[in-house]
Amino acid sequence: MTLVEHLYELRYRLAVSLIAIAVTTVFGYIWFDVALFGAPSLGEMLKYPYCSLPASSRASFTADGSCTLLGTGPFDQFTLRLKVGATAGVVLACPIWLYQLWAFITPGLYAKERRFALTFVSIAAVLFVAGAVLAFLVVSQGLGFLLTIGSQVQTTALTGDAYFGFVIALLLIFGVSFELPLLVVMLNRVGVVSYDRLRRWRRGLIFGLFVFAAVATPGQDPISMLALAMALVILFEVAIQLTRLHDRAKARKRAQEGWDSWDPDEPSPIDTAPSKIDTSVSPIEPDPAPAPTPRLDDIP
Repeated sequence: MTLVEHLYELRYRLAVSLIAIAVTTVFGYIWFDVALFGAPSLGEMLKYPYCSLPASSRASFTADGSCTLLGTGPFDQFTLRLKVGATAGVVLACPIWLYQLWAFITPGLYAKERRFALTFVSIAAVLFVAGAVLAFLVVSQGLGFLLTIGSQVQTTALTGDAYFGFVIALLLIFGVSFELPLLVVMLNRVGVVSYDRLRRWRRGLIFGLFVFAAVATPGQDPISMLALAMALVILFEVAIQLTRLHDRAKARKRAQEGWDSWDPDEPSPIDTAPSKIDTSVSPIEPDPAPAPTPRLDDIP
């Protein structure tokens, strides 16, 4: 394919991805306030961690004391619903736009690289979902700490934009952070880092993970920070063990091939003498030379 054909291909892939995201965004916008297929609405699911807190820890804006969030502007409800719907649309459309990305880069990969990339993408998706699930489980504990630490003096009235922004940011940060151990394994596969180096750096890297968790968590509460840090430490340790197995298998293969036993100061033991030509095979007869084309001067 020429450069222009690649650009047309990229435009087509982007158009399909954007159309899919637009359709799923409309679906997410409707799902925000409407229960579909027997499942609760998206707004109710995201609001559940806040509503699970004791009533004394959250402000009430209704006569019956039901759990609601605060809006301070005429367009707050529309913009909040649109933002949550767009986020849900990107997540719901991920199979489509990931496939379009995969279809665009696949023609430039070898068969082995395709299998390796497919495994990488699959594991990355599983890790992202696992991080988002962990964030959803700890968000209520984090909010409980933040909203009750001074409940005897004041009651925090959360706006819908602040609360949903906090929850979505926590889900994304946990999901993206869970990709870090996978990045370590990938760097080991391509030879950038080794198991010995990771083993020597283990203490410093664990300290760095705790610092990263303290800075990355949006609420700065100790519960979500410790949950993210401990999960990353466990995943990082799994990644180190995977690099140990990979380096051990690589060293065993090199030992079988005898590469490490060669002396770098000695000539290479590889036989560089030219191989003999098998004379038992008859040589290919060259094509006969074509007859010369007669000229007009040669015609009697």
